[in-house]
Formats: sequence, structure tokens, C-alpha cells
Amino acid sequence: MKILGIDPGSIICGYGLIETVNSQQSRIKSQKTADCIYIASGRIALSPESPLHLRLKELYDALISIIREYNPHEMVIERIFFAKGVKAALNLGQVRGIALLCAASEGLNIYEYSALEVKKAITGYGRAEKRQVREMVMRILNLKSHPRNFVKLRGHPELDSGPNLTEDSADALALALCHMNTRQSR
Repeated sequence: MKILGIDPGSIICGYGLIETVNSQQSRIKSQKTADCIYIASGRIALSPESPLHLRLKELYDALISIIREYNPHEMVIERIFFAKGVKAALNLGQVRGIALLCAASEGLNIYEYSALEVKKAITGYGRAEKRQVREMVMRILNLKSHPRNFVKLRGHPELDSGPNLTEDSADALALALCHMNTRQSR
């Protein structure tokens, strides 16, 4: 089962993909602690100078491209409960709408978790800092180095030379891991 996590944002949108594995596959892949393997992660950067409707179109194209390339079975998105202002909340709602539309148009099941739920599932503490979430995601997925992919405008993938897993992609992977754990506990 492939799970796509989406951390929505009107300028930067993080994504992360994991695949669940059974315990025998996990031993073969030398993953002693994880019930999943890392597939990909990154962020979709949208030009802050572009009008919102053009950014939404670019986001749609990039997400559809990612979904079609990796063929996830489910998508997990952060449930938003707070925004800095009315305009930010409206923009974020529209970005979430695009992500939900992409998932629905490609036939993915959609799940939502709050940031508090994700942080608690990943770190054991609902008020954990982003740095703590990133470190736990790397530990859970047995990532030795910090993968950092960057999807630039119009969905063209490029490798970013930065050494760290971005906060956006770590949050997206955390969403996917939270969902995986929730599914297994049911």
C-alpha cells in the first residue's frame, strides 16, 4: 500500500510517499524498525509573485504528475484548524481543495489528520517542534542522509542541492506515517 502525504501551503506544498511492507519484506530490506519504506518526498514551490489562480493551476499540475508517477493508493492531508488571518485561511482552503480534487480525480481514498494528531503519533508529544518531527521521521524511515527533492514550477522535478529533508516534506512524510500507524491499529 502506497500512501501519499500532503502538507498544503499556498507558496510551498510538501509531499511524501511511503509504502507499507509486511514484516518479511521489512527484514529483506534491512529495515528492522519500520513497517514501511521511503519512496519519495519533496516540495512544490510556487511563485509568490504569481496570482493565486495561476499558483493553484501549477499545484494541480504538479500533484497530478506526482500521483500518476508514483500511483499511491491513499492520500493523507493535514486538517487545518488555524491560520494567521482570513486571507491566509481562504488561500490555504483553496490549496487544500486543489489537493483534494487531485486525489478524487485519480480515485484515491482521502484521510485527514490535525497537526496535533500527527505530532503526537510521530514524537509522542502533540506540541513537538518541526525539528523534532523531522528527526523522528528520519529515524522511523531509517534515512541515513537527508533526501531533499524539489518540484519547481509547472511540475518539473529538479534535485535541490540542500542537505536536509525540508520541514514541508518531513511534515508530509509524518502525515503518511501517522496514517499508516492509525490503519494498523484499527
